[in-house]
Amino acid sequence: MKLTTYTDFGLRAMMYLATLPAAELTSVAHVSTLYGVSRNHMVKVVNQLARQGYIHAVRGKNGGIRLAKPAEQINVGQVIRSLEHNLNGIDCGSPACHLVRVCRLKDALKLAMDAFLRVMDSYTLADLVENREELMVIFEQLEPTRQQVVSHKH
Repeated sequence: MKLTTYTDFGLRAMMYLATLPAAELTSVAHVSTLYGVSRNHMVKVVNQLARQGYIHAVRGKNGGIRLAKPAEQINVGQVIRSLEHNLNGIDCGSPACHLVRVCRLKDALKLAMDAFLRVMDSYTLADLVENREELMVIFEQLEPTRQQVVSHKH
């Protein structure tokens, strides 16, 4: 199973947010910079995660983003379902496949996808960041200098 970049960015953003103290806000720009990904792409992902109730977005001068609920309450399988557009494992219509009526591949892939999602359902976001200390070491190395962060906030 290969997740789309969209889902990958969403999971990465949420993992970073899960390592922050509960009420601490960060910005989409900061998360984008941290991972070296397109800010515009990250904005779209974060907006969807906010609409789905996973991320709380605060608008305004002192705004930012944070998790909307504790990481222990965020099911990874559900996040994947909310971000992925094709969970069938295959797109039989692009280009149109002549085997669709009798194909068993699509059924096998559907079973495999269901198994994948069942495994992911057994994880919470908290499970993915149990090694918070190790993650923080990496995030701290990726952090822009304190001066850059201060100048971006004002």
